[in-house]
Amino acid sequence: MAANDTTYTDLLVRNARLHGDRTAFQIASHAPTHREQLARTAQLAAGLRGLGVGPGDRVAILARNRIEFLDLLGAAAHLGAIVSAINWRLSTAEVALVLAGDTPKLVLVDDEFWPLLDDALARPDAPDPIRLDSPRDGFRHVSQLYLEVGCEPATVAADDPLLLIHTAWSDQRPKAATLTHRNLLANALQLQQAWTLGPQDVHLCCLPLFHSTAVSLTLATQMAGGSSVLMPAYQAGEALALIGLHRVSLLAEFAPMLGGLLDAAASAPAMLASLRHVCGLDAPETIQRLEATCTGATFWTGYGQTEASGLVSLAPWRDLPGSVGLPLPLCAVDIVDEQGLPLPTGETGEIALRGPCVFAGYWQRPADNAQVFRSGRLHTGDSGHLDAQGVLWYSGRLATKELIKTGGENVYPDEVETVLRLHPQVVDVAVIGVVDAHWGESVRAICVAAEGARPSEQELIDFVGERIARYKRPRVVVFAATLPKKADGSNDRERIKQLYA
Repeated sequence: MAANDTTYTDLLVRNARLHGDRTAFQIASHAPTHREQLARTAQLAAGLRGLGVGPGDRVAILARNRIEFLDLLGAAAHLGAIVSAINWRLSTAEVALVLAGDTPKLVLVDDEFWPLLDDALARPDAPDPIRLDSPRDGFRHVSQLYLEVGCEPATVAADDPLLLIHTAWSDQRPKAATLTHRNLLANALQLQQAWTLGPQDVHLCCLPLFHSTAVSLTLATQMAGGSSVLMPAYQAGEALALIGLHRVSLLAEFAPMLGGLLDAAASAPAMLASLRHVCGLDAPETIQRLEATCTGATFWTGYGQTEASGLVSLAPWRDLPGSVGLPLPLCAVDIVDEQGLPLPTGETGEIALRGPCVFAGYWQRPADNAQVFRSGRLHTGDSGHLDAQGVLWYSGRLATKELIKTGGENVYPDEVETVLRLHPQVVDVAVIGVVDAHWGESVRAICVAAEGARPSEQELIDFVGERIARYKRPRVVVFAATLPKKADGSNDRERIKQLYA
């Protein structure tokens, strides 16, 4: 590596020296120290190298939160390889599309998600599967890849890719955001500084590690020499017990997680006393309830994107209610017009970003990258303004970026519409996002049935859920005689939202 490059491997080496005997990650009874974590990544790297994995190669993982995910990230950094983190909420067909796009050599899989490989393994170019749980069926088990003698690290640059996170399905194909060593470390550094994280801090990783938020908070805590407690699946009562047991000080959440946690703690609020920082998206009344229940905790509001490695702006919610906070030190935020030219303070335009946290582009998507980087900045597709004090205020999504954010997951309306149009009794459809007190937003479909047809709401909801990820299903289906159209014959989305949202 170049003399001025720092990679994720350097973080592992530094932690082994400075915090060697401190716990790095915890799950059940398994709690490797920072020194042990460095050894584990080198041992796994040796096994992967023996299977032909080298610089630039992809290794996928389809698993709930587990220490092997962090081992794989470290091993990939060691080899100059790239981790493809697969959303286990996807359908079998969608998982096959992810693997076809990323073309990994290997895929590490939980037993629970083995059936999701059915379509992928039927392809001639299928990656070799590695079992993470039960060693059976003649497939390799991950334990076979941890070789006693590790291998020397490859030559890796800070701008080499390390992680692919699939953030968009705007054309029925996955878009993988390519995050480099520099991206991930820069984002972790600014979060560590913003929250003054130290070796004593403990992060409850209750969001899935295929999300940039989970990865960025885990790395920020790791950079501080602290520890992350990994939850394979979020359950409020279990989260409360882990917070009390491990003295958790940091967590990120999406509605309705925090509300459930506060309900679980109603009879034992002292179990939340260790919390210092909670960040996420939630209703004001839930945030106020947190800060009343746990007086030592601060709820942080912010704006972020996977394409910016996570959070871009941040502030205590109580200080700047309604805003999305102040831009973080390594995120330069511009508000630009349709030509990409900066707008004056206070004017609303597109939020555009510059800095070391901005991703390297979508994997194998040159046309999309030319569009998203068209003015030398990352065009987010979101609108907002900066006030005279530099505070960022989010206004909404641009008309060109139709996106529904439900429970922390991205849903693109055209993907759901494409599936509904396959139903023989649907002749026209529009999908919109509507405010949802529980999930933030939810998916609503407005369908025009074929003449004489009477499909039921549940039939159409199930039809979608059987073909793509279940979180993309409409929660409500509304039937209409016709849909408002523009002059060119396309759906008039703004009018449809006025009528049906």
